[in-house]
Amino acid sequence: MSDSAPSRRSLITGATSGLGRAMATQLARRGDRIAITGRRKNLLHEVEAQLKSAGAADVLALPGGVDDPQCVAAHYAQIKQQWGGLDLAILNAGVGGSNNAKTFAAQPYLETFATNVHGVCNWLEQIIPDMIAQRSGTIAGISSPAGWRGLPGIGPYSASKAALSTLLESTRVELRGTGVHVVDVCPGFVKSEMTAKNDPNDMPWLLETEDGAARILRGIDARKRIVHFPWQLTWPLRHIIARFPGWLFDPLITRWSRS
Repeated sequence: MSDSAPSRRSLITGATSGLGRAMATQLARRGDRIAITGRRKNLLHEVEAQLKSAGAADVLALPGGVDDPQCVAAHYAQIKQQWGGLDLAILNAGVGGSNNAKTFAAQPYLETFATNVHGVCNWLEQIIPDMIAQRSGTIAGISSPAGWRGLPGIGPYSASKAALSTLLESTRVELRGTGVHVVDVCPGFVKSEMTAKNDPNDMPWLLETEDGAARILRGIDARKRIVHFPWQLTWPLRHIIARFPGWLFDPLITRWSRS
């Protein structure tokens, strides 16, 4: 970066592990100023040191959860005080959630939506006005192909990602002409703390974390509306299975889940 071109001001939520940490590290190598958030303060400061070593122009470590509106407002106030605003916000913080309708419980849905949907809303409320005012900025939300159909066993997660993708789409359309670009990111299986709990045989085309992070950042740089990968998994899900009529989808997905 030259002295006349200040480094990009970037935010990554949920940066203590997995894709968030990998994306933050790759942005640090570009010389970005990076704000990172996460609940685990010790890991957050570990990532902070890593980003400084990797070449970040500046790092703000902001401990706390995205599901707390007051916490998010305080975090953005610190960012504004330090840098004046943001050029890139990657809203990555997310949790998994499972439930079975035969023993339906509301709590898994409430907890999953609190982070995966409300957490994004909390940040959008803070950052959109300033991005509109500066007539520039990119917002990327990390959603999932699991939101393209209602999947058995992971109803809370699937429903939250469907809501998030729809939220990002409506936000993108409403911000047309403002200079603010919105990206819906739907990665397939990527190695992380969340996917480490799964059976590898249930995760086709599992990607290394660094590879997944690089693909996301390339999609953001290309100003795509939707970033999804790997194509071997997401193309048939998006263009074939997502369009199955219910009479065909229901028995097929039931048989798959039982196997």
